[in-house]
Amino acid sequence: MSPREKKLLIFFAAGGFAILNLLGFNYFVKLRSEITAKHIKAVTTLKQAELIRDKRDEVESLMEWLEKHEPKPSESQPVLTDLLELAEKDVPVVGLTFKNEKLLPTDQTGRYFHRVKVSLTVVGPERSLYTWFDHLNSPESLRCVTYIRLSPNKENDSLIDCTATIEQWFVPVPSA
Repeated sequence: MSPREKKLLIFFAAGGFAILNLLGFNYFVKLRSEITAKHIKAVTTLKQAELIRDKRDEVESLMEWLEKHEPKPSESQPVLTDLLELAEKDVPVVGLTFKNEKLLPTDQTGRYFHRVKVSLTVVGPERSLYTWFDHLNSPESLRCVTYIRLSPNKENDSLIDCTATIEQWFVPVPSA
């Protein structure tokens, strides 16, 4: 083989080696970017899972409380009747005078719970009003006073006119 042929052969071998290195380098760069993307996705998934686990720990006690205190499914009318009876029964017991009641429309916009509402107007001393509110507000029964308007009584300065909206959450009967 002549020296020119040897040089040409070395030149082609070096060129082939360079091309193979370039192709191999590109393959490994692509492979590395895929592995990096998978790693980032795995880290993100892990962080989301840890966040969900932390939230679960946070919410688990609330879920247990709700499971323990969730009422049985019911129609709105019996719940409204029970709410009115309870509110009106407590009025004379705590030393208040009942003036009037106004039934408000049932709120059926909730996904899992609906609410019945009633607005009551009572008159009495401040201490009796607070005692009445204390009896009405019951998280275990999913009941609370959501609106209170107090104003002085026109006939007697020691009494207070109070208009209160009481709401009771209940689980609606599933529709067939």
